[in-house]
Amino acid sequence: MSDIDPQIQELAGRMFDAARAGDAATLAAYVDAGLPVDLTNGKGDSLLMLAAYHGHADTVAALTARGADVNRLNDRGQSPLAGALFKGEEAVVRVLVAAGADLDAGHPTPRDTARMFGSEHLLDVPAADEAPES
Repeated sequence: MSDIDPQIQELAGRMFDAARAGDAATLAAYVDAGLPVDLTNGKGDSLLMLAAYHGHADTVAALTARGADVNRLNDRGQSPLAGALFKGEEAVVRVLVAAGADLDAGHPTPRDTARMFGSEHLLDVPAADEAPES
């Protein structure tokens, strides 16, 4: 039985849902109001991990701008960058690389993930702040 207040659990659940849905504005407002930017769920997935895995570059940018740990591993040793590479999310990869994500963090590493899933080309994308103007 959990000792965590049910209202806190409900709020945390909404924040994880917001990360999955890419609701950058809601997450930014709650983090700015004191929600821990590196809040994790029962599997160790951070808000950043969920946003990255689900392909929400703007949400990833909002969280990294507020200090989210781009190299925080979940309970399975996976990094947000590896998740983005697994899903082929180029825009997310750009944001994470610009924020200092480590290509060798976790297991499998982002480099290994890119090799396994044929997304090695994403390792060569310029960081978001280096992308050419369109």
